[in-house]
Amino acid sequence: MPAVGQQPVGVGPLPITFDLTDENGGWFDSGLNLFGSKSLAVGVLPRVAVPAGGVPSVGGPLLPTDASLVENLLGGLGTAGGASATDPLALDSTLATVQGIAKSSPEAASKAAEAEDLIGELEATVADMPAGEPVDLTSLPVGVDLAGVLDSLQEFAVEGPPVTVTFNVDPAKSQGIRNPIGLIAPEGADEFPYMDSKGAFFGEKTIQLTEPGLYAFTDSVAPYMLGAVVVDDPLTLGLDFGEKLVVNGKPEPVPSNADIIQRLVNAFFTITNPNNWQQFSDSKEVSWNPVQPPAPILQYDAEGKPVLIPNLDAYYDQKFEYPRKLPALKKPTTPGVGEVWMATQMEDFAGKKKHGSITKINAEDWTIDRKIAAPEINMNNIHNMWADKTYKYLYGNEWFDNETDVFDRATGKFVRSLEVGPNPAHVMTRPGNDNLTIGVNAGTDIVEAAPGATKIIKRIHADPESGMTPHPHAHWTSHDGKTVVAPNTMTEEAVIADMDTGKVRHEPVGAFPIATSMTPDSKKAYLSNFLGMSVSCVSLEEDACATPDGGVAKNSTIDLWQNYDSQTGPEKGKSWGGLTIQLPVSPDGKALLAVNTLSQTVNVIDPDTHKLIKDLPCNAGCHGANFGAKEGGGYYAYVSNKFSNAMQVIDVDPNNDGDISDAAIAGQLTLGPTADTKMDDELVAHPGVGGQGVLALPLVYNGWSQEIPAAWRKGLTCEQINPIDESAC
Repeated sequence: MPAVGQQPVGVGPLPITFDLTDENGGWFDSGLNLFGSKSLAVGVLPRVAVPAGGVPSVGGPLLPTDASLVENLLGGLGTAGGASATDPLALDSTLATVQGIAKSSPEAASKAAEAEDLIGELEATVADMPAGEPVDLTSLPVGVDLAGVLDSLQEFAVEGPPVTVTFNVDPAKSQGIRNPIGLIAPEGADEFPYMDSKGAFFGEKTIQLTEPGLYAFTDSVAPYMLGAVVVDDPLTLGLDFGEKLVVNGKPEPVPSNADIIQRLVNAFFTITNPNNWQQFSDSKEVSWNPVQPPAPILQYDAEGKPVLIPNLDAYYDQKFEYPRKLPALKKPTTPGVGEVWMATQMEDFAGKKKHGSITKINAEDWTIDRKIAAPEINMNNIHNMWADKTYKYLYGNEWFDNETDVFDRATGKFVRSLEVGPNPAHVMTRPGNDNLTIGVNAGTDIVEAAPGATKIIKRIHADPESGMTPHPHAHWTSHDGKTVVAPNTMTEEAVIADMDTGKVRHEPVGAFPIATSMTPDSKKAYLSNFLGMSVSCVSLEEDACATPDGGVAKNSTIDLWQNYDSQTGPEKGKSWGGLTIQLPVSPDGKALLAVNTLSQTVNVIDPDTHKLIKDLPCNAGCHGANFGAKEGGGYYAYVSNKFSNAMQVIDVDPNNDGDISDAAIAGQLTLGPTADTKMDDELVAHPGVGGQGVLALPLVYNGWSQEIPAAWRKGLTCEQINPIDESAC
């Protein structure tokens, strides 16, 4: 356990420190592995006066230098044995605070004694109730009485200083710069969401948590990196989530027991605890039972009533149906054409310190053909890939570093690296001249590089006038190579760049845009609004975006929450999406797929009408998708999952009749190596996990499909080579 200087538990001015690192599950490292997560910390608002020159206290006892503070707050819940038999509701800190108030204010002694008795009575009452059932405290006489007594003790308690949180971005632990911002905070929290114009950085950033409740943080460069602090008022029962919470991107606060909060918290513990990541099998059914904290949590309902969840793990087991059976996976019966390359970012290898590899799948027999870990360059989290027009080179961006790497596609051998800027995310080529287009995610630029990534040709500033670092993430290049559209994550705009002149213009989109696609004619672009729970359409020429009344407009929005209520959840049987990331349009323009990491769904959307047609399931942390050719005609979409070892294969039009209402999962397969997989290093942990960027070869998107090398055209139909030119076939 850490000493005071490293405490993951903050008390007033004594800070919590998160180190932002490149380590799996330790992206926000609090210094303590609590419930299997390094990314969780606890803060306490002092309620008892501090002696002159003394150390802030949790209640009665001074801040200790060992594990007893954690145990005092959580009643032993952080230990391997689970919940403490003597303190199942973790009320030690409340009891200590009550005793401290009695000691410092003798006139409060009788009320404090009454509170002590009621605490014991409440523990005995709740012990006889199901651990996973939320308890309306106003329905229990002892709950009402205890709440009244604790409220009366407030007049004797001090208003302690806020909890300090420091984010430390050290290049020795994180090769790339980072930008921690707020994701969730209690209503009224000062300065939430903690954003500033400088963007990502090396160094420190300090904030003050002023209200009791749940705070969650994300990195705006890599938003699956999460940290959280529960700031507890020890004069309440359980660990406080706060009365109402604000979710970044949504203006209206929600009760802390709202469905959206439960889903985000559940996702947090799946993401930050590697033991909770999914491991499918190709041969047998397996059980998946992610562990949540067995802690008592105080939430509030829509009527403002306090609701005590005695055991969050037991409650989430019921709400999210854990444990679940993960079925034995079945591969598609109809082959694909060519090969699929996927960034498997969480894989660990013996010969390097950094994570990640590129996995090659043979789409014609669904075997795992190769893994490129590149230990000779300590390759750090390759995120997205593309290929040159001869398919000699495979390009990949080191998202946690500053380089675009070049590999020999046929052999997997490393060729060269080109330094392009901090945390490059996506890479494509320009049809025609074959130059690379690269988004510098933690910086300001869209970079154009020469074929083979031999040199930088130009840099285009994605937002030269605002003064903010826009963090352009997943861009898309038009079929004629003239236009790049990227999401400016920090300014909530689409940047539209003319690649020949370097000029840019902007269009407003939703909250935290993160990825882009285009229709095959490049007349409109789509951007996923990660925190806006929507997709924005932006016209690139004349008005082309569908509107709800059947018309067209310059810009429009597809609301992925039209069938979702943030308090009660989704309407059964209706389509919805949350935390949308990649969203490719099929090469023939028939379907738009929106991949949602929160709802674990892929929305199938009609690009002509913007109607939600249906949802298809994906896995934990579903993230990326790209289209490739299906044998005999049509297209497969290959879907990646960050916290699963499996890939879905979606057939958007199984009978190729133009109707996408029959879109379906054609099959799934695991991405771990087999005895026949060609490897350049020994894989030691998380086989197949971390799916992010996807590249299917041959490239069948309009503009690239016409450049497919002759040797790769075998097995393709005329329509797959000319996806929107009917006269060519």
